[in-house]
Amino acid sequence: MESDLVHTSKFLSLVLRHKPEAAGVVLDCAGWCTVTNLLKGCARYGHALSRADLEKVVAENDKKRFEFSKDGQRIRASQGHSVEVDLKYDPTVPPDILYHGTATRFLDSIKSKGLVKGSRQHVHLSMSTSTAWKVGERHGKPVVIPVDAGEMHKAGIQFYLTPNSVWLVDAVPPQYLRFSELFDKRITS
Repeated sequence: MESDLVHTSKFLSLVLRHKPEAAGVVLDCAGWCTVTNLLKGCARYGHALSRADLEKVVAENDKKRFEFSKDGQRIRASQGHSVEVDLKYDPTVPPDILYHGTATRFLDSIKSKGLVKGSRQHVHLSMSTSTAWKVGERHGKPVVIPVDAGEMHKAGIQFYLTPNSVWLVDAVPPQYLRFSELFDKRITS
């Protein structure tokens, strides 16, 4: 049985990334909503939680998906939105290599189209193979694809780094994917 903390985190992901109407809240253009409105909305829609509960979810979420504003009055998801928001992250120079975790069943499509954002606003990349592996595991038999981020950046493609160390990019064309260096077994990094 899933813990209350995990259940609450999943509901907050739904609200703050995909369906704010599930808690009767409105996200501003940068994805923020007030904590007060979120707590009231959660209670109104059957997911009551206290400010302390919310702070615990934000602090203990293993992926650090959520962030409070500096004054603590607003909250948002750090990335992964399917609703239109501008997170206002500054373009950042990426490391030479980043990693993308996926399932092996998607490899043929990725080889022809590259990495596309689908219903989300960005493609998510990681600095570590272990994080990418965990992402891939959520979708089936995992595989990790190295991404030539340094070369993409030299070609003028912009990257953004979230507060929880997820790298965001609009797309990764196939020529920047190192298919010859796939990780199809778990390694640590």
